[in-house]
Amino acid sequence: MRLLHTADWHLGRSLEGRSRLEEQQAFLDELVEIVSREKIDAVLMAGDVFDTVNPPATAEQMFFETLARISRKGECPFIAIAGNHDHPDRLAASFPLAKELGITLVGLPTLELQKVPISRTGEMLEIAALPYPSESRLKMLLSESAEELDVRSQYDDWVDSYFKEITSRYTPGNVHLAMSHLYVAGSKESDSERPVHIGGAYTVAAESLPAAAQYVALGHLHRPQIIKRAKTEARYSGSPLSYSFSESGQSKSVTIIDVEPNQKAKVEEIHLTCGKPLVAWEAKNGVSEVFQGIQDGLHHNCWIDLSVHVQDALSMEEIQRLRKAHDGIVHIKPVFTEKLGEEISVSTQKLPVDELFTTFYKRQTGGAVPDPELISLFLDLVGEEDGEGESAG
Repeated sequence: MRLLHTADWHLGRSLEGRSRLEEQQAFLDELVEIVSREKIDAVLMAGDVFDTVNPPATAEQMFFETLARISRKGECPFIAIAGNHDHPDRLAASFPLAKELGITLVGLPTLELQKVPISRTGEMLEIAALPYPSESRLKMLLSESAEELDVRSQYDDWVDSYFKEITSRYTPGNVHLAMSHLYVAGSKESDSERPVHIGGAYTVAAESLPAAAQYVALGHLHRPQIIKRAKTEARYSGSPLSYSFSESGQSKSVTIIDVEPNQKAKVEEIHLTCGKPLVAWEAKNGVSEVFQGIQDGLHHNCWIDLSVHVQDALSMEEIQRLRKAHDGIVHIKPVFTEKLGEEISVSTQKLPVDELFTTFYKRQTGGAVPDPELISLFLDLVGEEDGEGESAG
């Protein structure tokens, strides 16, 4: 059978207030096309369908419309689990209706194997599906100790025991997979995952992934990667879009698995073409370089983290002109030349206190000048501290 592994869609997520719904819809359209072109028998979605537990209605509509397009009334089964960003009950609420269309939605951890018949091959796919297993979702305290290492050890033991128990229920002669939303120790993360449980107590050893599975489909980390120390083929498919500038330059993909009973899985990456690249642009020659680059079409369809080398602080007029020239500019960060810093460090020792404060204020604010009242207040504070020091002596 031929399966497709994807994860971390984060439907509804924005980039510093900029909507990504159009890009997310483009990914979903591309996914439907890949499923058809590659003759996929079933799709596995390893968590974080949505970006929040209360996603916008548009994101939910996109999700359910895509499920209908992929499943084609059960021709291509779709199996999804809840990630840490998903509300487990909300995700699984439509399952009684969805299952009639070959769609399986698993919200909370269960020891029930997901059994999916594959009509084209006449084979049975068995999935040990473990949605994001936090202590609150498990409704159990894994460790009496508050020490991170103790909690991590108990958490890893629980995941190891869970997989051993559920995979013991595999039926010989079927295709055996596992799927979960976890952080595996030693994996590479990016900034867009850090607001959630990355590392820390909720960490699992690669060796705890089930050896009995022919493939382990993982979600949670946005960088596509293989788990090298796992006892079987295990992989993060990664997110379909770059969700932070730390993912700049990453090639996004979905994973295709060809597998049959009692045989090693064959894995292939299909790279995606959707989504705007996230680019870190450093303009060493100042604002003029940026405008020239925009005029030449540089990074014309990208989200941009812009650093501009300047002698003085950027004016509001310059900032507005930059944003008007390219609507993909997300951040504008001035970078002051080293020469200016050197001049300040050499000369400050000879300056009066008020001028030292003014110089410091300019450096901290990017060039703003403190008003006379603020300077006066600073001098009063300095005078009070000097007075206290004299009386104490």
